[in-house]
Amino acid sequence: MIRHKRLEPRFVTDVPRELDAGVLYVSMEYATALHRCCCGCGEEVVTPLTPTDWKLTFDGVAVSLWPSVGNWNLACRSHYVIRDNSVLESGAWTPQMIDAELRRDKAAKAKYYGADAGQPQDAVPVPTVSMQPVRHSRDEGFIARIIRWISG
Repeated sequence: MIRHKRLEPRFVTDVPRELDAGVLYVSMEYATALHRCCCGCGEEVVTPLTPTDWKLTFDGVAVSLWPSVGNWNLACRSHYVIRDNSVLESGAWTPQMIDAELRRDKAAKAKYYGADAGQPQDAVPVPTVSMQPVRHSRDEGFIARIIRWISG
């Protein structure tokens, strides 16, 4: 059951340490969108914005995130789509459907990023952008942020 039916988009440079429920934090710098799970369980959901992961559209007012958000690794196992700031509940997936999606995702990453012939088939290079830590605004001081901004 989805508790949060709408998400307010908030474009940020630094993601706050504590995410507010009902807010979709979008960091273009880190090509990532984050939010608290829309079912209300409170878990943090991270969706990397890459050619093989999620795509975010913004029309000046509302955001959409595609494909759906399937929280298969969370206890709630919620599944939903974010379209025009609205959260649309999607049906539950079977273990077979989840397994097929994981295989499709690995294949898409291998195709896009190129799989090294010496690597095992399931070892797919991970894009650098998704490996960067999300910077929380309280993690660095004011002077450090100014220096980072100046050096740019």
